[in-house]
Amino acid sequence: MAASLLLRNACRRTLLQGYQSTNAALSLLAARTIVLKPVQADVRPGESHDDRNARLKRPQSPHLTIYSFQLTSMLSITHRFTGLALTGYITALGLGALAMPHDATHYLTMLEGLSAPTLIALKFTMAYPFAYHTVNGVRHLFWDMGKFLTIKEVYTTGYTMLGVSGVLAGLLTAL
Repeated sequence: MAASLLLRNACRRTLLQGYQSTNAALSLLAARTIVLKPVQADVRPGESHDDRNARLKRPQSPHLTIYSFQLTSMLSITHRFTGLALTGYITALGLGALAMPHDATHYLTMLEGLSAPTLIALKFTMAYPFAYHTVNGVRHLFWDMGKFLTIKEVYTTGYTMLGVSGVLAGLLTAL
């Protein structure tokens, strides 16, 4: 207690040294004084955190529901999901090759029995994540070189990337 009083008095003397007028020094001290008073916490048994904040009229923290999604964020999220899809494809094919009792030609023969629209939809589902992830990866390589970084160019390359990945997925589906 005595040490804090000495420190406070030393701080006040230091603040007062540069001032000739006591009124200016007193107004400076009054402006820098912060008064803290202890207050008992108003904790009610069984009350949740959200209920307490609602009772005290505290604002709710913002969540994803208040933000409007932009093209850049949606393309970034989709890039991550296509990477996960490609990882899933490779993992399933690799584990399937190890665990399945027949070789790949047996399963390809089974696929030939599917209807044309089903086969096209299956091929496009496999091709689109590859096309999207590849084309968007090239776009990121351009960004790493410092190209196409203005807002207008980011949006233009985003829409272009969507179109090119759709065309590439269509070409892969047609193979």
